[in-house]
Amino acid sequence: MSYTQQHLAEASQIIEQLDIAAIDRMVDLLAELRSRNGRLFLLGVGGSAANCSHAVNDFRKLVGIECYAPTDNVSELTARTNDEGWETVFVSWLKVSHLRPDDMIFVMSVGGGNLEKNISPNLVTALRYAKEVGAKVIGIVGRDGGYTAQVADACVIVPTVNPENVTPHSEAFQAIVWHLLVSHPTLKAAPTKWESTR
Repeated sequence: MSYTQQHLAEASQIIEQLDIAAIDRMVDLLAELRSRNGRLFLLGVGGSAANCSHAVNDFRKLVGIECYAPTDNVSELTARTNDEGWETVFVSWLKVSHLRPDDMIFVMSVGGGNLEKNISPNLVTALRYAKEVGAKVIGIVGRDGGYTAQVADACVIVPTVNPENVTPHSEAFQAIVWHLLVSHPTLKAAPTKWESTR
């Protein structure tokens, strides 16, 4: 089997193992968020940050939810990292944004955050604050889900079918799941360009 065949076979295995109930729970929570005019804050680092940026566009344009990703503001992100440290960049941003119980945090991450291993401590700190405030938490994460899976109201864990490909599969399936969400009839409020010009 070539590597291309292997990679695609692994992706097929992941699709078969995805937790459909968790995805449907995310749909319900996002619909409730929109109905109460809550805001959605997407948190991720590295490739997941890029996914968050793309997802912000989709949730705003297609679903009609007020939505933000702190990593889109490079000036603030780097100023806070430089002056205060990496661990607090997200929680500080959320405090200035006056995170409320009506709002929601959406984490996209390969590991979900782990303080003991000092992996994405900024996610853990932000999630602790969100739980203190009473905001809902959802996530799409890999591995064991980390801290995100421990505290989330709904969490999709991308199954590990090959330990050598955790990162590429986790980040790829973040895109698959969020595109499912914004295409879901319960959430989709505006047409996409190509589907509306047949």
